[in-house]
Amino acid sequence: MTSGKSLAPCLAVLGTGSDVGKSIVVTALCRILSNRGIRVAPYKAQNMSNNSGVTPEGLEMGRAQIVQAEASRIPPHVDMNPILLKPTSDIGSQVVLLGEAVANQSAREYHQQKETLFSTACRALDRLRESFDLVILEGAGSCAEVNLMAHDIVNFRMAEYADAPVILVGDIHRGGIFAQLIGTLACLPPDCRDRIAGFIINRFRGDISLFQDGTRWIESQSGKTVFGTLPWVNDLGVEAEDSVVIENPGRPAFDKDYGPAIAIIRTPHISNFTDFDPLVRVSGISASFIEQPQELSRFKAVILPGSKNTCFDLKWLHRTGWSAILKAYVAKGGHVLGICGGYQMLGTRVHDPEGLEGHPGETNGLDLLPVETVLKAPKTTTLSAFEWQGIVGKGYEIHMGQTRLLEGNPLLTITERNGLSCNEADGARACDLSAMGTYVHGFFDTPGITRLWLDQIGLGHVPVSADQGPVERDQAYDRLAKHFESHVDVEAIFSTLKAATGWDK
Repeated sequence: MTSGKSLAPCLAVLGTGSDVGKSIVVTALCRILSNRGIRVAPYKAQNMSNNSGVTPEGLEMGRAQIVQAEASRIPPHVDMNPILLKPTSDIGSQVVLLGEAVANQSAREYHQQKETLFSTACRALDRLRESFDLVILEGAGSCAEVNLMAHDIVNFRMAEYADAPVILVGDIHRGGIFAQLIGTLACLPPDCRDRIAGFIINRFRGDISLFQDGTRWIESQSGKTVFGTLPWVNDLGVEAEDSVVIENPGRPAFDKDYGPAIAIIRTPHISNFTDFDPLVRVSGISASFIEQPQELSRFKAVILPGSKNTCFDLKWLHRTGWSAILKAYVAKGGHVLGICGGYQMLGTRVHDPEGLEGHPGETNGLDLLPVETVLKAPKTTTLSAFEWQGIVGKGYEIHMGQTRLLEGNPLLTITERNGLSCNEADGARACDLSAMGTYVHGFFDTPGITRLWLDQIGLGHVPVSADQGPVERDQAYDRLAKHFESHVDVEAIFSTLKAATGWDK
Protein backbone atom coordinates (compact mmCIF):
# COMPACT_ATOMS: atom_id res chain seq x y z
CA MET A 1 0.00 0.00 0.00
CA THR A 2 1.44 3.38 -0.98
CA SER A 3 -0.02 5.61 1.76
CA GLY A 4 -2.55 5.81 4.53
CA LYS A 5 -5.35 6.83 2.17
CA SER A 6 -8.44 4.65 1.95
CA LEU A 7 -8.53 2.43 -1.11
CA ALA A 8 -11.47 2.16 -3.47
CA PRO A 9 -13.01 -1.28 -4.04
CA CYS A 10 -12.38 -3.29 -7.17
CA LEU A 11 -14.40 -5.50 -9.52
CA ALA A 12 -12.56 -8.09 -11.63
CA VAL A 13 -13.57 -9.29 -15.10
CA LEU A 14 -11.86 -12.58 -15.98
CA GLY A 15 -12.38 -14.93 -18.90
CA THR A 16 -12.62 -18.55 -19.94
CA GLY A 17 -10.07 -17.87 -22.69
CA SER A 18 -8.52 -15.26 -24.94
CA ASP A 19 -10.76 -12.99 -27.00
CA VAL A 20 -13.97 -13.97 -25.19
CA GLY A 21 -14.98 -10.37 -24.46
CA LYS A 22 -13.23 -9.32 -21.24
CA SER A 23 -12.06 -6.00 -22.68
CA ILE A 24 -15.46 -5.10 -24.11
CA VAL A 25 -17.20 -5.89 -20.79
CA VAL A 26 -14.76 -3.66 -18.89
CA THR A 27 -15.21 -0.89 -21.49
CA ALA A 28 -18.98 -1.09 -21.20
CA LEU A 29 -18.91 -0.98 -17.40
CA CYS A 30 -16.51 1.98 -17.47
CA ARG A 31 -18.86 4.03 -19.66
CA ILE A 32 -21.97 2.99 -17.68
CA LEU A 33 -20.34 4.01 -14.40
CA SER A 34 -19.02 7.25 -15.87
CA ASN A 35 -22.53 8.05 -17.09
CA ARG A 36 -23.68 7.68 -13.48
CA GLY A 37 -21.07 10.10 -12.19
CA ILE A 38 -18.78 7.45 -10.71
CA ARG A 39 -15.04 8.11 -10.93
CA VAL A 40 -14.01 4.76 -12.40
CA ALA A 41 -10.65 3.59 -13.76
CA PRO A 42 -9.63 0.48 -15.73
CA TYR A 43 -6.67 -1.69 -14.79
CA LYS A 44 -4.82 -4.65 -16.29
CA ALA A 45 -1.71 -5.73 -14.43
CA GLN A 46 -0.04 -7.30 -17.45
CA ASN A 47 -1.05 -6.97 -21.07
CA MET A 48 0.53 -8.91 -23.94
CA SER A 49 -0.13 -6.99 -27.13
CA ASN A 50 1.60 -5.15 -29.94
CA ASN A 51 -1.35 -2.76 -30.03
CA SER A 52 -0.16 0.07 -27.81
CA GLY A 53 -0.54 3.82 -27.44
CA VAL A 54 0.95 6.84 -25.69
CA THR A 55 -0.20 8.66 -22.56
CA PRO A 56 -0.18 12.45 -22.10
CA GLU A 57 3.11 11.99 -20.23
CA GLY A 58 4.70 10.41 -23.32
CA LEU A 59 4.69 6.86 -21.89
CA GLU A 60 3.56 3.63 -23.57
CA MET A 61 0.68 1.37 -22.53
CA GLY A 62 -1.77 -1.09 -24.07
CA ARG A 63 -4.44 0.41 -26.30
CA ALA A 64 -7.18 -1.65 -24.65
CA GLN A 65 -6.69 0.29 -21.42
CA ILE A 66 -6.46 3.57 -23.36
CA VAL A 67 -9.86 2.70 -24.87
CA GLN A 68 -11.24 1.91 -21.41
CA ALA A 69 -9.87 5.20 -20.06
CA GLU A 70 -11.61 7.02 -22.91
CA ALA A 71 -14.82 5.21 -21.99
CA SER A 72 -14.29 6.34 -18.38
CA ARG A 73 -13.75 9.92 -19.63
CA ILE A 74 -10.32 10.15 -18.00
CA PRO A 75 -6.78 10.51 -19.38
CA PRO A 76 -4.91 7.21 -19.76
CA HIS A 77 -2.11 6.58 -17.25
CA VAL A 78 0.48 3.80 -17.16
CA ASP A 79 -0.78 2.71 -13.72
CA MET A 80 -3.76 1.33 -15.65
CA ASN A 81 -1.39 -1.07 -17.46
CA PRO A 82 1.88 -1.20 -15.53
CA ILE A 83 3.32 -4.15 -17.46
CA LEU A 84 3.08 -4.42 -21.25
CA LEU A 85 4.68 -7.31 -23.13
CA LYS A 86 5.17 -6.70 -26.85
CA PRO A 87 5.94 -10.01 -28.59
CA THR A 88 8.94 -9.89 -30.91
CA SER A 89 9.09 -13.64 -31.55
CA ASP A 90 7.33 -16.86 -30.56
CA ILE A 91 9.31 -17.03 -27.31
CA GLY A 92 10.38 -13.44 -26.56
CA SER A 93 8.93 -10.00 -25.88
CA GLN A 94 9.94 -6.43 -25.27
CA VAL A 95 9.06 -5.60 -21.65
CA VAL A 96 7.50 -2.17 -21.13
CA LEU A 97 7.41 -1.33 -17.42
CA LEU A 98 5.38 1.68 -16.27
CA GLY A 99 5.49 3.04 -19.79
CA GLU A 100 9.17 2.56 -20.62
CA ALA A 101 10.86 -0.22 -22.58
CA VAL A 102 13.31 -1.85 -20.16
CA ALA A 103 14.35 -5.16 -21.73
CA ASN A 104 13.87 -7.84 -24.37
CA GLN A 105 13.32 -11.12 -22.56
CA SER A 106 12.43 -14.72 -23.21
CA ALA A 107 9.41 -16.14 -21.44
CA ARG A 108 11.73 -17.99 -19.02
CA GLU A 109 13.67 -14.81 -18.17
CA TYR A 110 10.44 -12.91 -17.62
CA HIS A 111 8.99 -15.55 -15.29
CA GLN A 112 12.08 -15.30 -13.10
CA GLN A 113 11.14 -11.66 -12.33
CA LYS A 114 7.46 -12.26 -11.62
CA GLU A 115 7.55 -11.45 -7.90
CA THR A 116 9.20 -8.08 -8.46
CA LEU A 117 6.77 -7.35 -11.27
CA PHE A 118 3.81 -8.35 -9.12
CA SER A 119 4.91 -5.84 -6.48
CA THR A 120 5.15 -3.13 -9.14
CA ALA A 121 1.66 -4.01 -10.40
CA CYS A 122 0.22 -3.92 -6.87
CA ARG A 123 1.65 -0.48 -6.20
CA ALA A 124 0.17 0.81 -9.47
CA LEU A 125 -3.24 -0.58 -8.51
CA ASP A 126 -3.02 1.00 -5.06
CA ARG A 127 -2.34 4.40 -6.61
CA LEU A 128 -5.43 4.07 -8.79
CA ARG A 129 -7.53 2.99 -5.81
CA GLU A 130 -6.44 6.11 -3.94
CA SER A 131 -7.60 8.35 -6.80
CA PHE A 132 -10.88 6.80 -7.97
CA ASP A 133 -14.20 5.55 -6.59
CA LEU A 134 -13.91 2.14 -8.24
CA VAL A 135 -11.32 0.24 -10.26
CA ILE A 136 -12.30 -2.47 -12.73
CA LEU A 137 -9.65 -5.14 -13.20
CA GLU A 138 -9.31 -7.08 -16.43
CA GLY A 139 -7.77 -10.52 -16.57
CA ALA A 140 -5.72 -12.10 -19.36
CA GLY A 141 -6.43 -15.22 -21.39
CA SER A 142 -8.03 -18.03 -19.42
CA CYS A 143 -8.09 -17.58 -15.65
CA ALA A 144 -7.86 -21.36 -15.20
CA GLU A 145 -4.60 -22.33 -16.92
CA VAL A 146 -3.57 -24.79 -14.22
CA ASN A 147 0.04 -25.05 -15.42
CA LEU A 148 0.49 -21.27 -15.27
CA MET A 149 -1.48 -20.27 -12.19
CA ALA A 150 1.54 -20.37 -9.89
CA HIS A 151 3.13 -17.60 -11.98
CA ASP A 152 -0.05 -15.70 -12.90
CA ILE A 153 -0.07 -12.07 -11.76
CA VAL A 154 -3.06 -10.93 -13.80
CA ASN A 155 -6.06 -13.04 -12.91
CA PHE A 156 -6.98 -14.50 -9.50
CA ARG A 157 -3.81 -13.43 -7.73
CA MET A 158 -4.57 -9.81 -8.54
CA ALA A 159 -8.28 -10.23 -7.74
CA GLU A 160 -7.29 -11.71 -4.39
CA TYR A 161 -4.87 -8.84 -3.69
CA ALA A 162 -7.67 -6.35 -4.40
CA ASP A 163 -10.28 -8.52 -2.63
CA ALA A 164 -12.42 -8.12 -5.75
CA PRO A 165 -15.49 -10.16 -6.68
CA VAL A 166 -15.10 -11.73 -10.12
CA ILE A 167 -17.32 -11.80 -13.20
CA LEU A 168 -16.40 -14.69 -15.50
CA VAL A 169 -16.93 -14.04 -19.23
CA GLY A 170 -17.45 -16.83 -21.76
CA ASP A 171 -17.92 -16.75 -25.54
CA ILE A 172 -20.85 -18.83 -26.78
CA HIS A 173 -19.99 -18.16 -30.44
CA ARG A 174 -16.88 -20.33 -30.30
CA GLY A 175 -19.00 -23.21 -28.93
CA GLY A 176 -18.94 -25.21 -25.71
CA ILE A 177 -20.20 -22.45 -23.43
CA PHE A 178 -21.31 -24.96 -20.76
CA ALA A 179 -17.87 -26.57 -20.73
CA GLN A 180 -16.23 -23.13 -20.79
CA LEU A 181 -18.00 -21.94 -17.66
CA ILE A 182 -18.46 -25.12 -15.62
CA GLY A 183 -15.11 -26.49 -16.78
CA THR A 184 -13.35 -23.31 -15.66
CA LEU A 185 -14.90 -23.68 -12.21
CA ALA A 186 -13.79 -27.32 -12.09
CA CYS A 187 -10.18 -26.33 -12.81
CA LEU A 188 -10.05 -23.74 -10.02
CA PRO A 189 -9.21 -24.24 -6.34
CA PRO A 190 -12.11 -23.58 -3.93
CA ASP A 191 -11.01 -20.07 -2.90
CA CYS A 192 -10.95 -18.93 -6.55
CA ARG A 193 -14.31 -20.57 -7.29
CA ASP A 194 -15.83 -18.79 -4.31
CA ARG A 195 -14.58 -15.43 -5.57
CA ILE A 196 -16.61 -15.76 -8.80
CA ALA A 197 -19.91 -13.92 -8.35
CA GLY A 198 -21.44 -14.83 -11.68
CA PHE A 199 -21.16 -15.04 -15.43
CA ILE A 200 -21.65 -12.98 -18.59
CA ILE A 201 -22.14 -14.91 -21.82
CA ASN A 202 -20.90 -13.05 -24.88
CA ARG A 203 -21.63 -13.18 -28.64
CA PHE A 204 -24.95 -15.04 -28.77
CA ARG A 205 -26.47 -15.46 -32.24
CA GLY A 206 -30.22 -16.04 -32.67
CA ASP A 207 -33.19 -15.85 -30.34
CA ILE A 208 -31.91 -15.35 -26.78
CA SER A 209 -35.21 -16.59 -25.33
CA LEU A 210 -34.30 -20.04 -26.62
CA PHE A 211 -31.27 -20.05 -24.31
CA GLN A 212 -33.25 -19.68 -21.07
CA ASP A 213 -32.98 -23.40 -20.35
CA GLY A 214 -29.21 -23.13 -20.81
CA THR A 215 -29.04 -20.22 -18.40
CA ARG A 216 -31.00 -22.15 -15.77
CA TRP A 217 -28.74 -25.18 -16.20
CA ILE A 218 -25.58 -23.11 -15.73
CA GLU A 219 -27.01 -21.50 -12.60
CA SER A 220 -28.17 -24.81 -11.13
CA GLN A 221 -24.84 -26.52 -11.81
CA SER A 222 -22.70 -23.66 -10.53
CA GLY A 223 -24.84 -22.04 -7.85
CA LYS A 224 -23.90 -18.70 -9.43
CA THR A 225 -25.82 -16.02 -11.34
CA VAL A 226 -25.79 -15.50 -15.08
CA PHE A 227 -25.86 -11.70 -15.13
CA GLY A 228 -26.77 -11.62 -18.81
CA THR A 229 -26.23 -12.84 -22.34
CA LEU A 230 -24.94 -10.34 -24.89
CA PRO A 231 -26.19 -10.80 -28.45
CA TRP A 232 -23.79 -10.82 -31.36
CA VAL A 233 -23.20 -7.36 -32.82
CA ASN A 234 -21.29 -7.06 -36.08
CA ASP A 235 -19.62 -3.77 -35.24
CA LEU A 236 -20.21 -1.41 -32.34
CA GLY A 237 -17.22 0.69 -33.38
CA VAL A 238 -15.06 -0.09 -30.32
CA GLU A 239 -11.40 -0.90 -30.99
CA ALA A 240 -10.43 -4.54 -30.57
CA GLU A 241 -7.74 -5.35 -28.03
CA ASP A 242 -5.41 -7.47 -30.13
CA SER A 243 -4.80 -8.67 -33.66
CA VAL A 244 -6.35 -12.10 -33.00
CA VAL A 245 -9.48 -10.54 -34.55
CA ILE A 246 -7.72 -10.24 -37.92
CA GLU A 247 -5.97 -13.61 -37.97
CA ASN A 248 -6.16 -15.63 -41.18
CA PRO A 249 -7.92 -13.00 -43.30
CA GLY A 250 -9.42 -14.38 -46.48
CA ARG A 251 -9.38 -12.89 -49.94
CA PRO A 252 -11.83 -10.00 -50.47
CA ALA A 253 -14.92 -11.00 -52.45
CA PHE A 254 -15.16 -8.52 -55.30
CA ASP A 255 -18.48 -8.04 -57.05
CA LYS A 256 -20.25 -5.31 -59.00
CA ASP A 257 -21.44 -3.58 -55.82
CA TYR A 258 -17.98 -3.53 -54.31
CA GLY A 259 -16.70 0.04 -53.91
CA PRO A 260 -13.11 1.17 -54.28
CA ALA A 261 -10.95 -1.22 -52.31
CA ILE A 262 -7.95 -0.65 -50.04
CA ALA A 263 -5.77 -3.49 -48.76
CA ILE A 264 -3.86 -3.63 -45.48
CA ILE A 265 -1.21 -6.35 -45.44
CA ARG A 266 -1.29 -8.37 -42.23
CA THR A 267 2.39 -9.00 -41.58
CA PRO A 268 3.42 -11.60 -38.97
CA HIS A 269 4.28 -9.01 -36.29
CA ILE A 270 1.65 -6.42 -37.13
CA SER A 271 1.25 -3.70 -34.51
CA ASN A 272 -1.35 -1.00 -33.96
CA PHE A 273 -3.78 -2.51 -36.46
CA THR A 274 -6.52 -0.26 -35.03
CA ASP A 275 -4.81 2.65 -36.85
CA PHE A 276 -7.09 1.71 -39.72
CA ASP A 277 -10.44 1.53 -37.91
CA PRO A 278 -11.42 5.05 -39.08
CA LEU A 279 -10.56 4.11 -42.67
CA VAL A 280 -12.59 0.89 -42.45
CA ARG A 281 -15.60 2.99 -41.40
CA VAL A 282 -15.45 5.38 -44.36
CA SER A 283 -18.64 4.81 -46.33
CA GLY A 284 -18.05 4.22 -50.02
CA ILE A 285 -14.78 2.32 -49.80
CA SER A 286 -13.89 -1.15 -48.57
CA ALA A 287 -10.71 -1.51 -46.52
CA SER A 288 -9.71 -5.04 -45.55
CA PHE A 289 -6.75 -6.99 -44.21
CA ILE A 290 -5.05 -9.48 -46.49
CA GLU A 291 -2.20 -11.90 -45.80
CA GLN A 292 -1.71 -14.31 -48.70
CA PRO A 293 0.24 -12.88 -51.68
CA GLN A 294 -2.22 -11.99 -54.42
CA GLU A 295 -2.75 -9.82 -57.45
CA LEU A 296 -3.42 -6.21 -56.41
CA SER A 297 -4.85 -4.45 -59.45
CA ARG A 298 -8.34 -4.25 -57.90
CA PHE A 299 -7.02 -2.14 -55.00
CA LYS A 300 -6.74 1.64 -55.16
CA ALA A 301 -4.10 1.55 -52.43
CA VAL A 302 -2.15 -0.89 -50.29
CA ILE A 303 -1.02 -0.14 -46.72
CA LEU A 304 1.92 -1.61 -44.85
CA PRO A 305 1.13 -1.26 -41.12
CA GLY A 306 3.38 -0.98 -38.11
CA SER A 307 5.46 -3.95 -37.00
CA LYS A 308 7.09 -5.06 -33.74
CA ASN A 309 9.80 -6.81 -35.76
CA THR A 310 10.46 -4.81 -38.89
CA CYS A 311 13.39 -6.90 -40.11
CA PHE A 312 11.55 -10.22 -39.73
CA ASP A 313 8.44 -8.90 -41.46
CA LEU A 314 10.51 -7.34 -44.23
CA LYS A 315 12.22 -10.67 -44.86
CA TRP A 316 8.77 -12.28 -44.83
CA LEU A 317 7.67 -9.90 -47.60
CA HIS A 318 10.71 -10.93 -49.66
CA ARG A 319 10.33 -14.65 -48.94
CA THR A 320 6.62 -14.89 -49.74
CA GLY A 321 6.80 -12.91 -52.97
CA TRP A 322 5.02 -9.85 -51.63
CA SER A 323 8.00 -7.62 -52.46
CA ALA A 324 7.86 -8.35 -56.18
CA ILE A 325 4.06 -8.02 -56.18
CA LEU A 326 4.19 -4.62 -54.45
CA LYS A 327 6.88 -3.30 -56.80
CA ALA A 328 4.90 -4.43 -59.84
CA TYR A 329 1.75 -2.87 -58.40
CA VAL A 330 3.46 0.51 -57.95
CA ALA A 331 5.01 0.31 -61.43
CA LYS A 332 1.49 -0.03 -62.86
CA GLY A 333 0.19 3.05 -61.05
CA GLY A 334 -0.75 1.67 -57.63
CA HIS A 335 -0.37 3.57 -54.37
CA VAL A 336 1.40 2.29 -51.24
CA LEU A 337 1.36 3.86 -47.76
CA GLY A 338 3.64 2.75 -44.93
CA ILE A 339 2.96 3.51 -41.27
CA CYS A 340 5.85 3.30 -38.76
CA GLY A 341 7.45 -0.13 -39.36
CA GLY A 342 5.73 -0.23 -42.74
CA TYR A 343 7.35 3.11 -43.56
CA GLN A 344 10.76 1.68 -42.63
CA MET A 345 10.13 -1.30 -44.95
CA LEU A 346 9.46 0.99 -47.93
CA GLY A 347 13.01 2.34 -47.77
CA THR A 348 16.27 1.08 -49.21
CA ARG A 349 17.42 -0.91 -46.17
CA VAL A 350 16.97 -1.36 -42.44
CA HIS A 351 20.07 -1.63 -40.24
CA ASP A 352 20.00 -3.37 -36.86
CA PRO A 353 23.59 -3.01 -35.62
CA GLU A 354 22.80 -3.90 -31.99
CA GLY A 355 20.50 -6.82 -32.73
CA LEU A 356 17.43 -5.17 -31.22
CA GLU A 357 15.14 -7.39 -33.32
CA GLY A 358 17.29 -10.51 -33.61
CA HIS A 359 20.78 -11.01 -34.98
CA PRO A 360 22.73 -7.83 -35.82
CA GLY A 361 22.79 -7.02 -39.50
CA GLU A 362 20.86 -5.28 -42.22
CA THR A 363 17.87 -6.11 -44.39
CA ASN A 364 17.17 -4.82 -47.87
CA GLY A 365 13.99 -2.76 -48.07
CA LEU A 366 11.39 -2.55 -50.82
CA ASP A 367 13.24 0.42 -52.34
CA LEU A 368 10.02 2.36 -52.96
CA LEU A 369 11.06 5.39 -50.87
CA PRO A 370 14.49 7.09 -50.67
CA VAL A 371 14.99 6.52 -46.95
CA GLU A 372 17.29 4.40 -44.80
CA THR A 373 16.62 3.29 -41.21
CA VAL A 374 18.91 2.43 -38.30
CA LEU A 375 17.24 0.63 -35.38
CA LYS A 376 18.59 1.86 -32.05
CA ALA A 377 17.57 3.03 -28.61
CA PRO A 378 16.10 5.08 -27.05
CA LYS A 379 12.53 4.31 -27.99
CA THR A 380 10.43 7.22 -29.24
CA THR A 381 7.03 7.48 -27.53
CA THR A 382 5.22 10.76 -28.15
CA LEU A 383 1.80 12.24 -28.58
CA SER A 384 2.34 14.26 -31.74
CA ALA A 385 0.64 17.02 -33.70
CA PHE A 386 1.48 17.36 -37.38
CA GLU A 387 0.66 19.30 -40.52
CA TRP A 388 0.24 17.91 -44.00
CA GLN A 389 -0.38 20.39 -46.82
CA GLY A 390 -2.05 22.83 -44.45
CA ILE A 391 -4.20 20.22 -42.68
CA VAL A 392 -3.49 19.78 -38.96
CA GLY A 393 -3.70 16.30 -37.45
CA LYS A 394 -2.96 14.52 -34.18
CA GLY A 395 -1.51 11.08 -33.59
CA TYR A 396 1.29 9.34 -31.73
CA GLU A 397 4.72 7.85 -32.39
CA ILE A 398 6.12 4.59 -31.02
CA HIS A 399 9.29 3.35 -32.67
CA MET A 400 12.85 2.21 -32.17
CA GLY A 401 15.30 3.79 -34.58
CA GLN A 402 15.81 6.74 -36.85
CA THR A 403 15.02 7.08 -40.54
CA ARG A 404 17.08 9.33 -42.80
CA LEU A 405 15.70 10.89 -45.98
CA LEU A 406 18.28 10.32 -48.71
CA GLU A 407 16.68 12.60 -51.30
CA GLY A 408 13.34 14.10 -52.27
CA ASN A 409 10.70 15.44 -49.90
CA PRO A 410 9.30 14.53 -46.48
CA LEU A 411 5.61 13.77 -46.24
CA LEU A 412 4.62 16.06 -43.38
CA THR A 413 5.86 18.27 -40.53
CA ILE A 414 5.68 17.38 -36.83
CA THR A 415 4.65 20.57 -34.99
CA GLU A 416 4.39 19.28 -31.42
CA ARG A 417 5.61 16.33 -29.36
CA ASN A 418 4.34 15.68 -25.83
CA GLY A 419 3.12 19.25 -25.54
CA LEU A 420 6.36 20.88 -26.73
CA SER A 421 6.41 22.84 -29.99
CA CYS A 422 8.78 21.66 -32.69
CA ASN A 423 9.26 21.88 -36.44
CA GLU A 424 10.59 18.55 -37.70
CA ALA A 425 10.13 16.77 -40.99
CA ASP A 426 8.60 13.29 -40.92
CA GLY A 427 8.15 10.60 -43.50
CA ALA A 428 8.75 10.62 -47.21
CA ARG A 429 6.85 10.65 -50.48
CA ALA A 430 7.72 9.57 -53.98
CA CYS A 431 7.63 12.31 -56.59
CA ASP A 432 4.62 10.70 -58.29
CA LEU A 433 2.94 9.99 -54.91
CA SER A 434 3.01 6.26 -55.67
CA ALA A 435 4.57 5.64 -52.26
CA MET A 436 4.25 7.55 -48.99
CA GLY A 437 5.37 6.82 -45.45
CA THR A 438 5.15 8.29 -41.96
CA TYR A 439 5.94 7.38 -38.37
CA VAL A 440 2.60 8.75 -37.15
CA HIS A 441 0.11 6.25 -35.75
CA GLY A 442 -3.49 7.47 -35.62
CA PHE A 443 -2.90 9.04 -39.05
CA PHE A 444 -6.54 8.52 -40.05
CA ASP A 445 -8.05 9.85 -36.80
CA THR A 446 -8.32 13.33 -38.34
CA PRO A 447 -11.06 13.58 -41.00
CA GLY A 448 -9.16 16.22 -42.98
CA ILE A 449 -6.07 14.01 -43.18
CA THR A 450 -8.13 11.05 -44.39
CA ARG A 451 -9.77 13.31 -46.94
CA LEU A 452 -6.38 14.52 -48.20
CA TRP A 453 -4.97 10.98 -48.47
CA LEU A 454 -8.02 9.78 -50.40
CA ASP A 455 -7.54 12.76 -52.74
CA GLN A 456 -3.91 11.71 -53.29
CA ILE A 457 -4.90 8.17 -54.35
CA GLY A 458 -7.68 9.30 -56.67
CA LEU A 459 -10.68 8.87 -54.38
CA GLY A 460 -11.57 12.53 -53.96
CA HIS A 461 -15.25 11.75 -54.55
CA VAL A 462 -15.55 9.57 -51.42
CA PRO A 463 -17.23 11.43 -48.52
CA VAL A 464 -15.53 11.46 -45.11
CA SER A 465 -17.54 11.99 -41.93
CA ALA A 466 -16.62 14.93 -39.70
CA ASP A 467 -17.17 12.58 -36.72
CA GLN A 468 -14.34 10.29 -37.72
CA GLY A 469 -11.77 9.39 -35.07
CA PRO A 470 -12.15 10.37 -31.37
CA VAL A 471 -15.70 11.72 -31.76
CA GLU A 472 -16.80 8.49 -33.44
CA ARG A 473 -15.12 6.40 -30.72
CA ASP A 474 -16.92 8.33 -27.98
CA GLN A 475 -20.25 7.71 -29.69
CA ALA A 476 -19.34 4.01 -29.89
CA TYR A 477 -18.84 3.82 -26.11
CA ASP A 478 -22.36 5.14 -25.58
CA ARG A 479 -23.75 2.59 -28.05
CA LEU A 480 -21.89 -0.16 -26.23
CA ALA A 481 -23.20 0.97 -22.84
CA LYS A 482 -26.78 1.00 -24.12
CA HIS A 483 -26.37 -2.45 -25.68
CA PHE A 484 -24.86 -3.81 -22.47
CA GLU A 485 -27.54 -2.38 -20.17
CA SER A 486 -30.25 -3.82 -22.44
CA HIS A 487 -29.03 -7.39 -21.95
CA VAL A 488 -27.09 -7.52 -18.67
CA ASP A 489 -28.51 -7.03 -15.18
CA VAL A 490 -26.17 -4.19 -14.24
CA GLU A 491 -27.99 -3.52 -10.97
CA ALA A 492 -27.39 -7.13 -9.91
CA ILE A 493 -23.68 -6.68 -10.61
CA PHE A 494 -23.58 -3.52 -8.51
CA SER A 495 -25.55 -5.17 -5.71
CA THR A 496 -23.03 -8.02 -5.69
CA LEU A 497 -20.19 -5.51 -5.56
CA LYS A 498 -21.80 -3.68 -2.64
CA ALA A 499 -22.40 -6.91 -0.74
CA ALA A 500 -18.82 -8.09 -1.28
CA THR A 501 -16.96 -4.82 -0.68
CA GLY A 502 -19.31 -2.39 1.05
CA TRP A 503 -19.17 -0.07 -1.97
CA ASP A 504 -21.76 2.64 -1.38
CA LYS A 505 -21.79 4.68 -4.61
